[in-house]
Amino acid sequence: MAKIKGAIVVDVEKCKGCEVCVISCPTHVISMTKDVNGKGYHYAYMENSDACTGCTNCAIVCPDGVISVYKIKVDA
Repeated sequence: MAKIKGAIVVDVEKCKGCEVCVISCPTHVISMTKDVNGKGYHYAYMENSDACTGCTNCAIVCPDGVISVYKIKVDA
């Protein structure tokens, strides 16, 4: 049976660093960078990629809609 693995892509330049996605992630995949984008905000990134299940919680709660979630099947 194939296992589902998730991945997120953050639009770095549009992220305002509100951290709502960090709080909403049940598997603690998302963190904030120490770097800043062009507007001076720390932005979200996928720190623990192996733990992502593709649940889409982060994309749903993002007030700016800058997170895309992808799901892929991997052999178990």
